[in-house]
Amino acid sequence: MRARQPVLLRTARSLTANPSDAEDLLQTALTKTYVAWERIEDHRALDGYVRRALLNTRTSQWRKRKVDEFACEELPEPEPRPGCHDDPAEQQALHDAMWRAIMRLPARQRAMVVLRYYEDLSEVQTAEVLGVSVGTVKSAVSRALGKLREDPELVLAR
Repeated sequence: MRARQPVLLRTARSLTANPSDAEDLLQTALTKTYVAWERIEDHRALDGYVRRALLNTRTSQWRKRKVDEFACEELPEPEPRPGCHDDPAEQQALHDAMWRAIMRLPARQRAMVVLRYYEDLSEVQTAEVLGVSVGTVKSAVSRALGKLREDPELVLAR
């Protein structure tokens, strides 16, 4: 046991997340090996026997673990946020529709809308990033928002 303990302890550590649990696991497996000593026919294969005892012991511990989940009559639902009574599925559908509408915009307008409203950049910062004037950003974003207001998929969502 003393000669093989470091190797067997590494095996035990690979089976558990906690080094202390690995030591306990190895001690239990070695105890089981000692109890079965008379039944072991080939003492040259003790490493394999102890490894199997480690694995079986860990499996038994896993099966017997305490479960902190309890069955209940009703599933707990998250509290709705103030001012937001929409169904999460409807919110996701609206989010998807918005992205589809944005993807239908011309590339330049799409870039400006994303930078302004999703990246929360100012008009000046957006102009700097894209290398255009602030007036160009204002007019392009205005046209893009107009197209989004008229998008048939978003009109139905209102």
